[in-house]
Order: sequence, then structure tokens, then C-alpha cells
Amino acid sequence: MSPRPYTAIRRRAAAEATKRRVLAAGRDLLVAHGGKGFTIDAVAERAGVARMTVYYQFGTKKGLRDALFSDLAAHALVDRLRHSAAQSAPFDALAEFMGTLVGFWAADRLVIRRLRSLALLDPAADGDLRAADAHRLDAVRHIVRRLTEQHGRPSPAVADDVVLILFSLTSFETFDALAGAARTPEDVATLLIRAAHAALGLEA
Repeated sequence: MSPRPYTAIRRRAAAEATKRRVLAAGRDLLVAHGGKGFTIDAVAERAGVARMTVYYQFGTKKGLRDALFSDLAAHALVDRLRHSAAQSAPFDALAEFMGTLVGFWAADRLVIRRLRSLALLDPAADGDLRAADAHRLDAVRHIVRRLTEQHGRPSPAVADDVVLILFSLTSFETFDALAGAARTPEDVATLLIRAAHAALGLEA
């Protein structure tokens, strides 16, 4: 048997391990030092790799930042959002959707805050940030459409306004402001669901 397949597997495993170290280093630097400490050189040094290794894996600082956010979402968000969207009752889907996002925002709150701040300061990243928010907006529209179709609420006349309200309620910035220094994710989720019910004309 040729050793080449085994060698290729080992190389892929080594590359993945290096990638995980670099992402972990980037996350640690964001927590410890914020955006100023989040540089290719600093990340490479903390991960114990050459700076060219970081460039090879991620291309640019923006690529590293995007990969870090995508990694957080892949581990904490994607499957749960799919599950919430599959709920047969749209009210249940809305509650689970909001709770899932709160859990995601809370899990790495400081890292996400700093990643979003960096993206807002980088004109080249503005499109990526808007694309991520656009996916959330589409999900909100889908849930509101189901609510209108199954329960007649919100009415078509105000549905677009309700979509925008729910979109704002499910943003990281709203979560971050409501959470403050003391509220738990459960407290925030309860507040958001009450606010969503008010927007829909339901009792809190």
C-alpha cells in the first residue's frame, strides 16, 4: 500500500490543527487587547507559527477576522437556527429563533462585540457585515410571513414594519445593550420575546 494517502491525511490534520491554534490565538488577543492587538504578527506569535502561515491559511487580517466569526457561528449557531426554523408553530419558531441568537451572542459576547466593531471600522468588511445581517433579516421575514399566513397577525399592512422591529430586536447591539453588566441571557431572551409579542399585538 502506498504511504501517500496516509501522508496526505497527516498533512491535512496538521493544517487543521494549525488553523485551530491560529483562530484560538486570534480570539484570545481580541479578548485581552481588543482590535489594537489583533494583528497578523501578534496572532502568529501567540499561535507559535510564522506570519506567512497565517497569511497562507487566511489571506489577510480581514480573512482571519471573517474566519473567526464563521467558526463561532458554525459551532454555536447554524444547526440551532435550522432547528428553530423547522418548528411547525411560527410562534415557537420565533421564540426559539430569538433564544438561539441570544445564546450565540452571549457565548462569546466580548469577541463578537470586537469583531463587529472591527468590521464597522473597515470599509472592505462592510459588505460582509451586511451580508450576515441580511441572512438574519431573511429569517425574520420568513417567520413573520408564516405568522401572517397562519394567524393573520401581523396584518399585511404592518408586516414590513414588524419585520424591521424584530430584526432590530434580534441584533447583537440590542442584546448587548439589554444584557448590560447584570442580566442573564435568559433575562434578555424573556425581554426580547415580550417586546416581540408587543410588536405583534399580543399580550406580553
